[in-house]
Amino acid sequence: MLFDAFIAPFLEFAFMRRALVAALALALGCAPVGVFLILRRMSLIGDAMSHAILPGAAIGYLLAGLSIPAMALGGVAAGLLTAIAAVFASRLTVLREDATFAAFYLISLAAGVLIVSMHGSNIDLMHVLFGSVLGVDDTALIIVAAIATVSMATIAVLFRPLVVECFDPEFLRAVGGPSARIHAVFVVLVVVNLVASFQALGTLMAVGLMMLPAAAARFWTRGVAPLIALAVALALASGYLGLVLSFAFDLPSGPAIVLTAGAIYVASLLGGLEGGLASRLVPRRHLEA
Repeated sequence: MLFDAFIAPFLEFAFMRRALVAALALALGCAPVGVFLILRRMSLIGDAMSHAILPGAAIGYLLAGLSIPAMALGGVAAGLLTAIAAVFASRLTVLREDATFAAFYLISLAAGVLIVSMHGSNIDLMHVLFGSVLGVDDTALIIVAAIATVSMATIAVLFRPLVVECFDPEFLRAVGGPSARIHAVFVVLVVVNLVASFQALGTLMAVGLMMLPAAAARFWTRGVAPLIALAVALALASGYLGLVLSFAFDLPSGPAIVLTAGAIYVASLLGGLEGGLASRLVPRRHLEA
C-alpha cells in the first residue's frame, strides 16, 4: 500500500520522475534564496518580484508560443527591469522600496494577464499563472537545473558577504565591502530563481517554494547555515509529498505542492522550538546554571 502510494508513481511514469527532479532542483535553488529574503525582511518583495516576471514571460509567449527558453528570457528581463525601476524610484522619490515594488508588481501582473488574454486562450493563461510541474519537459528541466546550480555556486562563493549584508549592511560598507554589488547580485538570484519556479508553478505560486520552507525552518533553528539546510529539506519534502498527493487524488500539482509547504509552515508555527507558539507556552527559567 505504501509502496503504491509513495514510490510506484515515480517508477512507472517518466513525467513523475521529471517532476520530482524539478522539485529537487527548485528546493536547492529557491530555498536558500528564501532564507536570505527572510533575514533581510524582504519576503513581500520576493512575492512582488514573482509577479513582475509575468509581462516578460507573456511577451516571450506572444513571440514564440509556449517556448520555455523564450518565456524564461522574457521573465528574467522583465524581473530585472522591474527591480531596477523600483530601486531608482525609491531612491529618487519619497516612497520606500517596498511600496515601489508593490506598485510595479501590480502594473506588471495586470499587463502580463492582459497580454496573454488578448493573444492566447484561457488554457494558456492558466498555464502561465499556475504552471504545471507534471508537464515539465527536458528543456525546462535543464533550465531549472542550470539556474539551481548557478544559484548554489553563487551563494557558496558569496556566503559571508551575503550574511553580513543581511544583518549589518552599514558595517559592510564601512569596511569597504561591495555592499551595492552584493545587493545587486542577490536581486538577480531572486529573479532567476523565480523564473525557474515559474516553469513549474506559474507566476502566482512561484514564490511558494522560496518562502514557505524558509519561513518554516526559522521556527526550528537560528544559524544561517542550518536554516538553509533545513529550508532545502522542507522544500524537497513539500515537492515530493505534493506530487504524491497530486497523483493520488488527481489534484493540480502546483497548488498541491504549495499547500503542502503551507501545512509544514503551519505545523512549524504551532510546534516550532525557536519562537513557535508551543515554545511560547512552555515556561522557561530566566537564569540557568
